[in-house]
Amino acid sequence: MVTRIRRRAALLAVSALAIAVILPAPIARADNRRFNNAVVANIYQAQHQAGCRNNVAMNPALQRAAQRHTLDMLTDKALDGDIGSDNSTPRDRAVGAGFHGGKIAETVAINPALAISGTELLTMWFDNPAYRAIMQDCDYSQVGVWSENSLDRTVVVAVYGRPA
Repeated sequence: MVTRIRRRAALLAVSALAIAVILPAPIARADNRRFNNAVVANIYQAQHQAGCRNNVAMNPALQRAAQRHTLDMLTDKALDGDIGSDNSTPRDRAVGAGFHGGKIAETVAINPALAISGTELLTMWFDNPAYRAIMQDCDYSQVGVWSENSLDRTVVVAVYGRPA
């Protein structure tokens, strides 16, 4: 009887391990609001270091667009840039989320770890000349930032917009 119970316990343990190996890493679903707000503050600071005098405000539609692409990139490991798994562009996602503006751009960061620090993120974006130019463009007075974590990947997306 004891042997049979041990065998069942061992079988359950092996089954659980097999399922854990087969299934993709779960999304951690951390509350990243403070981190996302810090990214917006850093974008504001980057613009003002470049000579901008405007304010940078969080825009809910741009945030929804950033969230959509972040979740897409988190679950589809083949994605690593602006194009979504459905071939959507930053403009497609922003307009689809309800943003009505002229100019739209996006910066993306992927860190192959559970988390990313603000310093790591800024280094990634400032070391990329195209992303640095986007961050320091005074036309982008509205932004939406979203970040998500899984056990093996952290994704941060910022969508920038100029109101119409």
